[in-house]
Formats: sequence, C-alpha cells, structure tokens
Amino acid sequence: MSRFARRLVPARPDLAAAHLAGSVEAARFVPGEPRRVAVDVLDLTMAPDRAAGLATQLLHGEPFTVYEVTPDGLAWGQSGRDGYVGYVEAAALGPDFSGGTMVTALWSHLYTGPAVKARVHAGLPLGAEVAVAAVEGGFARLEDGYFVPARHLAPLAGDHVDHALRFVGVPYLWGGRSARGIDCSGLVQVALMAAGIAVPRDSDMQAALAGVPLEEGAPLQRGDLIFWDGHVGLLRDPETLVHANAHHMAVAVEPFGPAVARILAAGGGPVTGRRRIVPGQ
Repeated sequence: MSRFARRLVPARPDLAAAHLAGSVEAARFVPGEPRRVAVDVLDLTMAPDRAAGLATQLLHGEPFTVYEVTPDGLAWGQSGRDGYVGYVEAAALGPDFSGGTMVTALWSHLYTGPAVKARVHAGLPLGAEVAVAAVEGGFARLEDGYFVPARHLAPLAGDHVDHALRFVGVPYLWGGRSARGIDCSGLVQVALMAAGIAVPRDSDMQAALAGVPLEEGAPLQRGDLIFWDGHVGLLRDPETLVHANAHHMAVAVEPFGPAVARILAAGGGPVTGRRRIVPGQ
C-alpha cells in the first residue's frame, strides 16, 4: 500500500472494511454503516483517544462510514468525501441521506424556522452538506425540519483563489477545515472544493496528487500551489502568496519572495514543489 495508507485505507490488523477483503490482512471484515456528520464541525483523530491531536475535521453533512464503535463512544471509519480514516464522536453522527446540497457561504446557520429572527440550532461551514426538502420564501426547508437561507446554497463554482481569499484573517488551527480555524492544506482543500475541484486533505498528498507538477523555473501563475516540507500555499498572482500559517497564526497574504526567505530563515526549508490545478483533470 502507499505511504498514505494509514490515513486513507480503512484497515487495521484486527478490523478492515469488507470491500478490502483479499487486498489486506485483517482478523475480520465488516461492511460498515453509512452515516452523516450532524454537528457543525467534527474533530477526527488517528487514535481512539479524546486527548489525541487533531488530524482533520469533518463538516456538517459530510458522509462517514462507520466500521466500529468503541465501548466509550468513538466511531472508527472513513470520510466519504476525501477518504480520511480515523476516530470521531459517534454521538455526533446522524442518519445518512442522498441528494445533498452544499453550503457556499463562508459560514451559515441552521434555523428552527424560516425567519432571520428564528432561533439558531447549529452552524454550517462552507462545504457543509444538507438535504433540502423544499424552498419557502428565502429559506430552504431541510428534511430534518430545520431551515437554511436559500442564498447560502448554490452550485460549487468560481475561482479557488477567490474562495481562499474569503478566509483571510481566519485563525490558524492545525487540522482545521472551517472559518472557525483552518490549516494550510485545509485552506487549499476547502477553497478548491468550493470551486468544484476535489483534492486530498494533507499537504504531502496534495504535493503528490493535486493538479500537475511544474518544472522548477517554469513561469508561475494565479492559483498555482507552492509546497514546502509540511506546508502549502497558493498564489494570488506570481508575486503574492495566500496561506494559513503558524507565523501569522491566521490565513494571510504576503509577498511570495519574502515569504520564501522568511520560511527558509525560520527553519522551514526551501520550496519543494509547485503544482498547477487543471479543472476537470
């Protein structure tokens, strides 16, 4: 299996997904139960330990296949969106649904009624998925009875750089994927997702699999991804970098050349790769 297998393949020595039978070794294989995230943002860890470090986050409505629920209430499974494997709170998962619609606002809300003064039930980050039953005035009524502003639901489209720039000033959070907090690869993934382009979750996966590689010295353009060892940003233009980073502890825009020099001086190493997103590839 690839070097990304631990994060992307639902297999352990004691348990694996049924569809992997014959491909991996495990004591038993189970079919899994399809569920959906029922909270605004759900933390995922790589270990069955609530004190473990955050690996990534799942967004409201994101599909998640459960292969095991531990005695203390953690569900081990796999995201149906980017394939990430890990542990989440089982109580934060709800029933599966089909035909979901994406939230395209940076942050929206689930209301208890079709009115701006109705009580808010929960938040909805960019990329959340909801099941719409009908549209009533300016609100979409969901199958679960809650309401979302209809203008916050739209087809995924646009320029991924424009979507990334919407996050400028959002706090840096290792493993984060929303306007509450986001990391470098989360910013790239969510911005591209908002433009209708799927890429892997982590920067090493993106460096290997997102778009097409650029030769060193090739002219750069808006939207190109720039990689360091453990870090990624994207270009607003050939001279300007947009990235979530621990130096600013936020999503920031800074001159590309000085950013390269600053990261090198801080021990982050040189640029290790450049990739160009090709829509539809």
